[in-house]
Amino acid sequence: MEPAPPNEVFRRGSLSRLLDLLYPSSCVLCATGLRDGRSLCSGCSEGLPRLKAPFCSVCGEGFDGRIEGEFECPNCKDLSFAFEFARPALFYDERAMELIHRLKYGREIHLARELGSLAAESFEDPRLAEARSGNWPLVPVPLHRSRFQHRHFNQSAEIARVLARATGLPMLKALKRTRRTETQTRLSRAQRLANLRGAFSLSAAGLKFSAAKPQGAVLIDDVFTTGSTVHECARVLRRGGVQKVVVVTVMRG
Repeated sequence: MEPAPPNEVFRRGSLSRLLDLLYPSSCVLCATGLRDGRSLCSGCSEGLPRLKAPFCSVCGEGFDGRIEGEFECPNCKDLSFAFEFARPALFYDERAMELIHRLKYGREIHLARELGSLAAESFEDPRLAEARSGNWPLVPVPLHRSRFQHRHFNQSAEIARVLARATGLPMLKALKRTRRTETQTRLSRAQRLANLRGAFSLSAAGLKFSAAKPQGAVLIDDVFTTGSTVHECARVLRRGGVQKVVVVTVMRG
């Protein structure tokens, strides 16, 4: 992505300084005073546990100990996903979950900047070089319209917007949610898959994109838990003609 023109950078900096004067911000985790519109101090950000080897090459589940080379965890060996792999940026962490919950349920949309910046670190994984060089679009997992009307935003799309600026990749709302599903929290993986079957379809933009049989797409979500949601989204994209789908999330649940 080309750098912003100097006058635009100046305007952004001036706006941030003005907002700092009018609405002094502080770190959402430790309350340290901040500047430039940030919501997470460097200490708290650096303290969040980044995903590091060894971790499952399919789902990103972390493991203690020493494991040489790529490996699949016992769960993934028995499963078949429609996506190539999922790459969370963080191991599971209560502080990161608090940020995600405050974005989703507290409607603190400014936290998307911090969460998107964290998710962007996933692109340091060499397996995502193909997506960057091929200019694969970032496809946020969609919300059903009733939930969107209640929340007024889609957290995955907000994270994807930040990722688009960080990576230079385009964001494309290629999917739509056609059926509202019950909450997945207490469901098993099999129940989640059954719950989600037929819940997604290609949007008008997705139909146009997939018609060309594109090389790939990057699904964006906040948390990877069982992989049921992104599997169903990837299945719809693949069925529509997208050759490869990979997943990037902020955290591994």
